[in-house]
Amino acid sequence: MQSKVEGGKGAADTIFTTHKPLILASGSPRRCRYFQDLGLVFTVLTADIAEIRHADENPNDFVLRMAAEKASAVMRLHPESWVVAADTVVILDGTVLGKPRDRDDALAMLMRLSGREHSVQTGFCIGCLAENIRIVDSAVTRVCFADFPEDVARAYVATGEPLDKAGAYGIQGRGAFLVLAVSGSYANVVGLPLNEVITSLCRYGVLGPAEEGCFRNIG
Repeated sequence: MQSKVEGGKGAADTIFTTHKPLILASGSPRRCRYFQDLGLVFTVLTADIAEIRHADENPNDFVLRMAAEKASAVMRLHPESWVVAADTVVILDGTVLGKPRDRDDALAMLMRLSGREHSVQTGFCIGCLAENIRIVDSAVTRVCFADFPEDVARAYVATGEPLDKAGAYGIQGRGAFLVLAVSGSYANVVGLPLNEVITSLCRYGVLGPAEEGCFRNIG
């Protein structure tokens, strides 16, 4: 899938100016909305790769590999463009919880997470083949769920929201009521560690502030 996306805000509300061709290698509407809200001009181009975790692969290595493979596939097709790719997983007791297979699987995931703390880890890759630059890193956020009964989880699953979400919940949607506390980047739980990504894009001149000044990582 490929489509050109303009920033979702008017000129007066635009935070960044896009100086170089930029591709978001993800079909996630949440990641796309983040870029739109910042006023970025970019193309969406998804990479068709097998998202299969190796038997001996830990979660961190898995998300780093997935992000790098997605970015590399798109970079080869568009060597002059800057590409951003990401992969997010939910981790509980060392087990990766991906997108549920069906409603029963979603319900089982939610009941495993109920009253527990888990990690959300996103691997991201930013690079440009022509400029010989590739950054691969990851971010981790701790999320604590409230203790909720099965009938509440079942009602949430019935909305359909959990079915395309890692860990079977969307913190930015109806699933917000499940969350008791977040330690770390909220944006990372949604699917993209935004501060780290935007800081890197500014560092390499892909983005610049719409107003005078400069953007720095203040974390």
